[in-house]
Amino acid sequence: MAIQIVMDRTGDSRHPFNPSDAKELARAEKRFHELTNAGFTAAVRSGPGQVSHIRSFDPNAEETLFFPRLVGG
Repeated sequence: MAIQIVMDRTGDSRHPFNPSDAKELARAEKRFHELTNAGFTAAVRSGPGQVSHIRSFDPNAEETLFFPRLVGG
């Protein structure tokens, strides 16, 4: 089971999906594109305490984190 974790100002939301299920995988890919097009940064865990920025959907990633764009001035 894979998961997409979306961070926002209220905490996070978690979206588990089965990468072996074509419908769930398509929904996860759609969510990836919607979030990154909205300005979220996507990252996958690459090791203990390490993340790697990704720019395209990785169906093999066990955990994808989405961070919102920082706003400030």
